[in-house]
Order: sequence, then C-alpha cells, then structure tokens
Amino acid sequence: MTATQSPLRSFRILILCTSIMTFLLIVMGGIVQVTKSGLGCPDWPLCFGRVLPPLRPDAILEYVHRLVALLTGVLILASVVVAWRRFRRVRLIAAPMAIAFGLLVVEIALGAATVLTRTQPAVVAIHLGVALATLAMCLAATVAAFLPTREADLSAALQYRSPFSRLAIWSTAVLFVVLLSGAVVAGSEATKACLGWPLCTGRIFPSDALGWIQMAHRFIVGVAGVLLVILYVRAWLTQRDRIAVFPAAAITTILYFAQAYIGALLVTRDYPPFLLALQITTSAATWAGMVILVVATGLERQPEGSERILPKPASGRQYLKDLLTLTRPVVVLLLLVTAFSAMVIGGKAWPNPLLALWTLLGGGLAAGGAQAVNQYVDRDIDKLMARTAKRPIPAGRLFPAEGLAWGLSLCIISIYLLAGLVNWLAALVTLGGIVYYVLIYTLLLKRTSVQNIVIGGGAGAMAPVVGLVAVTGRLDLWAVFLFAIVFLWTPPHFWALAIVRLKDYTTAKIPMMPVARGLEFTRGQIMLYASILLPVTFLPTLLGIAGYIYLASAVLLGGAMLYVAWLVWRKGTNKLAWRLYRVSSYYLAFLFAAMVVDKLIK
Repeated sequence: MTATQSPLRSFRILILCTSIMTFLLIVMGGIVQVTKSGLGCPDWPLCFGRVLPPLRPDAILEYVHRLVALLTGVLILASVVVAWRRFRRVRLIAAPMAIAFGLLVVEIALGAATVLTRTQPAVVAIHLGVALATLAMCLAATVAAFLPTREADLSAALQYRSPFSRLAIWSTAVLFVVLLSGAVVAGSEATKACLGWPLCTGRIFPSDALGWIQMAHRFIVGVAGVLLVILYVRAWLTQRDRIAVFPAAAITTILYFAQAYIGALLVTRDYPPFLLALQITTSAATWAGMVILVVATGLERQPEGSERILPKPASGRQYLKDLLTLTRPVVVLLLLVTAFSAMVIGGKAWPNPLLALWTLLGGGLAAGGAQAVNQYVDRDIDKLMARTAKRPIPAGRLFPAEGLAWGLSLCIISIYLLAGLVNWLAALVTLGGIVYYVLIYTLLLKRTSVQNIVIGGGAGAMAPVVGLVAVTGRLDLWAVFLFAIVFLWTPPHFWALAIVRLKDYTTAKIPMMPVARGLEFTRGQIMLYASILLPVTFLPTLLGIAGYIYLASAVLLGGAMLYVAWLVWRKGTNKLAWRLYRVSSYYLAFLFAAMVVDKLIK
C-alpha cells in the first residue's frame, strides 16, 4: 500500500458526498428556474429580510435551494482543504478541487445576480455553466480517487491519445452547449414557443425569434445525439471490457435520449411539474455520466493514436441469449404475475391493455436489470458455486463491464418508461425497488448478514405495489398487504433453496441462514415464517377489502404450504426442502391469481 492510498480511503467518502450534493444543487436550481420560484425570495442572502421564509411554496423552494447551496459550498470547501493538505502533489485530485474552489466563488456571485437581476436568461445560462463546470471538477476528483490503484496514476495528467478518447471530448463539448442552450430556452420563455415535436407548431421554420431559439436548441440536440450514438458504438467495439468506461458510455447515451423523450412528452402534455423535474434531473445526470466517461477514459494509458478493437462475440444468438440470461427471466416472470394481479386488484377489473403493457414492460426491465447488476456484483462468488458457475460473466462469455452496462441500462429505461407512460408514483416505487435490491440487499447485506434474505425480501415485495399504483395512482391498504405477503413469503422460499444448495453457499462464504445458524435452526425459521404468513393472508378478507373466494383460496393454499414447511421442519431432507421451494413458487402465483378471480367476480 502506498502513502497516498491510505488517506484516499477517508477522502473518498467526503468527495463522493460533495459530488452528490453538487449534483442535487444543479437539479434544485433547475427546478427553481422552471417554476419561477427564484422570485419567491427577491433579496439575497435573506428572504424578505428574514432568516426563515414565508410559508409560500415558491419561497420555501427557493429557501431549500439556498440551504442545499450552503451545504454544497461547505462540502466543497472541506474537500478543497483536505485535497490541499493531503494530496497537494497529486495532480488529478488537487488541481480539480482548486478549480472547483474558484468556480464556487464565481457561482455564489452569480447566484446572487440571478436573484437580483430577476433571472435574466444570460445570467441563468452562465450560472448553469459554472455549476456544471464545478460538478465536473468534483466528479473528476471523485473518479481519480476511486479508480486508480497506483500512486503514479494520480500524479500524471489525463491523456487523450486514442480516437475514442478524442470523440469523448468532442461529445462532452457539444453536450455542454446543449445544456446551456436549454437554459437559454427556459429562461427566454422559448419553452412554449414551439408546440409539438419535432416540428415547431407543425412548421419547419418558426415564425418568431423565440421559435428560432427553440428550434436551434433542437438542432444542437440532434447533433449531440448523433455523436453519442457513434460514441456508444465505438465504446462497444473498443471499450466493453473496461468497468468504468463502457457502462458510463451506455448510461450516458440512454440518459441523453431519455432527456429528448421527456422533452417530447413535455411539449405534448403542457409541461407537468413532475416531468419538468425529471428532465432537469436527467440533464444533470447525463452531464455527470459524460464527465465520468471522459475522466475514466483519460486515466487509460494508451500510445498516441492507438485504438484496439475487441473481438466480437462468436455467435450473435448466443450473445443475446447471454444478455437475456443475466435478467433471470423465470424470476422476473413470477414478479410480473404479482404485478399484473395487483393491477386487477387495484382497478377491480381487467386493466387497460396499453397500461398493462407499459407497466409490465417497465417492471420487467427493472427486475431484469437489477438481476443483471446483481450478477455483475456477485461474479466472484458465482464462480465458486455449481449452480451459478455457468452464468455468462463467470463463464467468460461476457465481460463484467457488459453485464453492468446492460443491467444499469435496463433499470434506467424502466424508470423513464414508467414515468412517461404510466405515472410518477409507479416510477418512484420501481426506483425504490431497484435501489433496495442492488444497494441494500446485494451490496450491503448479502455477504455480511444472516438476515440478508429477510430484509432483502422487500425488493421483490415492491413488484405488486408497482402494479397497484400503476392503476390507482396512490398507496393504500392493499399495497401494505401485498407488500407484507411477498415479504413474509420470501424467507421460507429462499431458505428452502439455501438448504438444498448448502455446499455452494458454504464454499462461497455467504452467510445464508443454513450456513451461519445450521440446518435445524433454519428449518425452525422456515416453519415460523410460514406460520406467520398464513394468518396475514387472511387479513384482507377480515378487514373487508377482499372476498370469500380469496379467503378460501388463502386457506387451502396456505395450508398446503404450511404442511410442506412442517415436513421440512420435522424430517429435514433435501428432497423435502426442494419440494417446499417449488411449492412456495406455485403458492405465490396461485394466491395472487385467487385475488384476481375474487375481484373480478365480486
């Protein structure tokens, strides 16, 4: 370990928090701008001469924006101080943070000018440009702190010698122009000058200056889109074995076109606030992804003008099959059964076919994407287990970076599909499910806690909630019961599998219940959770939100599952554990089917 690497570990948390807060500041600033909330506090730094704002939405939003700005400023200053004291000679950390400090001073002055000049378009655009540059510097230091493994990598300058790296630089420059021109469009009231998309009120050539501003912005958006498509193709050909570079290229490209997609929805839906906020967030995320890509590319040391071409997959059909395998379609199918059933429960009728299509497609992409990310994270332990050793990544048929890029891409697409074609709450619940599964279960619990499956069950329990809110647009008592049923069903289902695959989990050193507490204790826990699950499934009828058809089914199905769980507890053979694993799968599918029949007949 070098002298630089030890303090790097403590610096990483600080600079990561700084980058996240800078990102949030840009998002908040954009929301304040499009909602005209900046005038909610016409003076600066106080609000109507007071420390606390008046109880008006615009004043409160602007006040929160200023608090985020203050916290961001404190974090940037702290990062600058630490970078100066510990990494003064490390160019890729010290230099970006020094620049970020200078930009922070300029940004504070521009923030005040934005308020005092009543948000003039030119000032707003410059303010955004400085904020984007500040985020870029913070992200550059963050990537440099997380990626390198040698001190020499941090002390050398970024290098852009390959054709791909130069293309990344040009794409970043054009994207910067796109974002600034978008700020000009928003600040000059040109946002609604062109109704319809891609034409301007049905015409190629606008009739006024504001229309020309809008159409010029759309033209630049198109140019940047072409560049990003080329960038992604080149990344697939030359960079798909690089963990930071290829996923960043894929995510940035998808986010960019998601932004265009949301922009098209905005002009056809009279600019709803949720989509405006989503577009602003997407713009900032696209910029962040591009900066990460450029910095990660610059850290790669290549000879002048070199560009390696990776071998293409031997079989296109096998390649597509491997990508599908990463999503674990059988698991996804079971989740979609619960989601569709919840749609019928929420609507008390068969759902609209298009609504069902977009909900199930979005939910399926989210679940499959999360599974792919899980396989990327677990690629080291998957090699050790017979059940998973032949998966595409541990078997070497896909690069780890491909699996990560594929999984993250599916997750991102699912959020935008649900946000644009279903509703914002379905998108938000889905995002929560993805974060829950990837961050809480896969990264934090799976390898560290014997309760990994118990707590991690909340991720799968999100699927029926998504289906329910897709129809109702709200969270109600049914959402609580659907979540609880899947949450309580998960431990006995997966612990039964863990008993069968005990040798695999022991070899991989995963603290599943049978490994950490033994088979006898695990069988008792299976019986306990199955016993709790049964009466919980009765509650919807007892509370009057489900009928007796459902209750009779819950009694019969629950009794069958409880009986097999009892056999596992008393006799404890692997054959019975495997039987419980299969029976519990059928149990969940048929229980939700009973809910559907109950609602349709009732």
